[in-house]
Amino acid sequence: MTLAQLNCGYVPLVDGAPLIIAHALGFATDEGLHLNLLRQPSWAALRDLVALGHLDAAHMLAPMPIAMTMGLSGMTTRIDALMVLSVNGNVIGVSGTLADAMRGAGWQGQFNDPVASANALRKAAARPLRVGVPFPFSMHRLLFDYWLRDSLPYSIVTTPPPLMAEAVATGDLDVFCVGAPWGAVAVESGAAELILPGRAIWAFAPEKVLAARHDWVTQNPDMSGALMRCVYKAALWLDTSQNHALASEILARSEHLDLPEKTIYDALSGSVTPSLSAEPLDVPGFLQFHRKAANFPWRSQAAWIGARIALHHQLDPCATVRTAQSCFRPDLYRQKLTSVGADMPGASAKLEGAMMHGTAVASTRGDMILGPDAFFDGAIFDFDDPK
Repeated sequence: MTLAQLNCGYVPLVDGAPLIIAHALGFATDEGLHLNLLRQPSWAALRDLVALGHLDAAHMLAPMPIAMTMGLSGMTTRIDALMVLSVNGNVIGVSGTLADAMRGAGWQGQFNDPVASANALRKAAARPLRVGVPFPFSMHRLLFDYWLRDSLPYSIVTTPPPLMAEAVATGDLDVFCVGAPWGAVAVESGAAELILPGRAIWAFAPEKVLAARHDWVTQNPDMSGALMRCVYKAALWLDTSQNHALASEILARSEHLDLPEKTIYDALSGSVTPSLSAEPLDVPGFLQFHRKAANFPWRSQAAWIGARIALHHQLDPCATVRTAQSCFRPDLYRQKLTSVGADMPGASAKLEGAMMHGTAVASTRGDMILGPDAFFDGAIFDFDDPK
C-alpha cells in the first residue's frame, strides 16, 4: 500500500504524544498515512513553518490558531484546530530563592491551592517578577494572567520549554509556567520548586490542538480525516494506564523527546514531585489525552480563549470570540470521527466552569461524562456573553 506522507511538526513535550504514538504504533499506517514527524526548537519556528506550508499539520498551543488567524502572531494565516490533543499538563514553578521567600511569608508548600500560592507570591515579591512562558499566545500565559489578574507586577519572558530550567538557574526567570516534563526537569536540576498545577486554575483547560492551515484542510478532506482518526486512536490508547510504560519508552527515544523514561512516565500517570525534598503527589487529571471528551474542540473553550486575547490586546470581545469559534472545528470532528465510534456530545458549546463534578450529558452513545471543569475562582463563562 502506498502511504500518503504528511509533514507534521511538534515541540518536544509529553503532550505531543498523540502524533508520536500514531506514527510509532501504526495507527497512521492503518489510515494510509506516513507521518513525517519534524521536531521544532520553539513555537515560533513551528508557527512559521505551518504558515509557509512546510508543515501540513502540527501539535500546536490551543490559542495559536486563533492568534495566527487574526494576524496577531506572525503572518496572517487562517488555521483550523481540528481536535484537541491534550487537556491540562502545565505546572507553575518558582526559583528556590523565591520559594524560600514565600515560606517566609507564611506559605506552607500547598501544591493545589491557587489562592494561598498567589497570596504568598504577592508577599514574597520584592520587585516585579520575570515570568517565563513558552509563547505569548499560549494557555500558559492565559492561565497565569487569569490566576494573578493585575494584583502583582510582572513581565512575560518568552522561553522555549527545554530552556526553562536553565533560565531559572541563571536568574533570568523568577517564575515559569511550562508543560510536562519541563517542570519536572527544572526540579530535578535543583533550579526550581513547583507551586501549582495548571489544572488548579482551570480544571479542564484545552492545552494543545491538532492544527492545520484552513486551505490545506479544505483541499485535502480525505487526508485531514485520516490524520484525525489516527490521532484519535492514539489519544484513546494513551489514556489507558496500562499503556503508560510503553508510551514512556517510545517517547523517551532520542528521535522524539530524548528524555528519561521515568520523567515521562510520571507526567503520563499524574505523579508530580514539587521539590527535591518533597514526596511525589498524585494529581488527578494532571494530563489527559482522551477521557471526558478531551479531544472534542468545544467552541465555548475557543470563546474563552478569544475573550482573554481580546482583554489582553484591547480588541472587540464579540468579534474576537467569533473568530476564535470559527477556528475550532467541531463540525469536522463530527464528520470525520463518527466512523471510528467516537461519542459525540449533543451540543458544540457549553457553560465553561459550571461543572464541579463529573456530569452525564446527552451524546450519540448516551454514556458521555464531562467535568469537572471549574475555574479556581468559581466563575462561569457564558460563550454567548463574552463581555
